[in-house]
Amino acid sequence: MSYYEPLDQTTPGDLVEETFLATRHTGSPWSGDLQHGGPVAALLTRAMDRCAPRDGTRLARVTVEFLGVVPISEVRTSAQVERPGRRVELLASRLDARQADGTWRQVAHARGWRLATEDTHDVHHHADQVVPLPPDAPQPADQHPLPAALHTSAFVQALDWRYTSAAHVPGTPTVAWMRLARPLVAGEQTTPLEQAVAIADVANGIGARLDPACFTFPNTELSVHLHERPRGSWFGLAAETSIGADGIGLSAATLHHENGPIGRVTQTVLAQRRHS
Repeated sequence: MSYYEPLDQTTPGDLVEETFLATRHTGSPWSGDLQHGGPVAALLTRAMDRCAPRDGTRLARVTVEFLGVVPISEVRTSAQVERPGRRVELLASRLDARQADGTWRQVAHARGWRLATEDTHDVHHHADQVVPLPPDAPQPADQHPLPAALHTSAFVQALDWRYTSAAHVPGTPTVAWMRLARPLVAGEQTTPLEQAVAIADVANGIGARLDPACFTFPNTELSVHLHERPRGSWFGLAAETSIGADGIGLSAATLHHENGPIGRVTQTVLAQRRHS
């Protein structure tokens, strides 16, 4: 089963609207009735990437704003070119979800900068160190990079994992590799870009420095900057989270594919104590 089942597609005006049914594999660690931000971000990115595509360009930055909880229900995406340009253009997409009373509500939107590309192999440079993909081997449960309380979320269970250790030490990024274990949309080949953005939203959990039994720490947005085009299916995160003295935090990560670092990820985090 996929993360989303396609239902319908329409083209009102300049928009392309698509409707999907979210499956249980999109489930969030904070509630089994809500979607994880990863599949949501990937679906919004998919909409932008398919909007008026042009050769010699690619998405270089994607920012997703989560406007509220996203129920596991029917969802609808739309995308448009918000600011056209020959070398630089801004894309926008939105996600609406069907509520329990049958109405639709906007729950997330995204912006993406699509830039023109050219050959710069002569000045190719990575600011971040290469993090190798660990070999395929049994993964000990006690070394999982996510806090134990987050292991059971449906989206986490619907990922393939590789890791060597779970540091969870402040000042030392935790490193983990993941790939989507099923198609983002049924009947489609998931693109590397969609995979990379879905996995980027797991950075908040990978770099967690709070006990989820005592705190909730959802991210309100996700920004992914890509200096390389994502390739392959395995993507690694070297993630760390800083928590301020007033309950607001920042999750930051380096994003890797098998050939080296490809970008950076940031998420604003709201840390709140659980009250029994």
